[in-house]
Amino acid sequence: MEKELSGNKSYLRIIFIISLVIPLVVAFLIFFPAKLGAGSWVKVLPAVHAIINSLTVVTLIAALVSIKKGNIVAHRSFMFASLVLGVLFLVSYILYHSNVQSVKFGDMNHDGVVDEIELTKAGTSRVVYLVVLASHILLSILVVPFVLFAFYYALSNQIVRHRKIVKYAYPVWMYVSVTGVIVYFLIKPYYF
Repeated sequence: MEKELSGNKSYLRIIFIISLVIPLVVAFLIFFPAKLGAGSWVKVLPAVHAIINSLTVVTLIAALVSIKKGNIVAHRSFMFASLVLGVLFLVSYILYHSNVQSVKFGDMNHDGVVDEIELTKAGTSRVVYLVVLASHILLSILVVPFVLFAFYYALSNQIVRHRKIVKYAYPVWMYVSVTGVIVYFLIKPYYF
């Protein structure tokens, strides 16, 4: 399987396509929610997202500790768990945003508009939230191809390439997971 993966350019095309499609679908659903009628239960999904992100942080740390100890089997298991959590997060995130309008930080009365009074009450915490959110979103888009290439290189036994890309992908993935939890707790008071 390793030789099959290392010589197959179709895997690289798939990584590029996935890396383009994911942010386009998410952006479309945020700007044009489909309102698929999944019911009010989807309103619990932001808390589920925070749990998934927290578990991802744990599995990423466990993967790092495992590889530092030379336990490749455990490292692979934790990294696959991280990838599965990422896929679960993405599916849940798409489900949420295809049914619920995005919540705005500072929108105390839940009318979808942050007026002057609400802006004043939110104060600088809104700026902090927006900066953290912007970095979280931008890096979550950028990290997808790096993570997919890291998995591809590991599975195709291109370990030198795997190590090179992981130097960048791992800390960004960790940052995205941690800030995902932070973003949730910052905006949580504005959920209804």
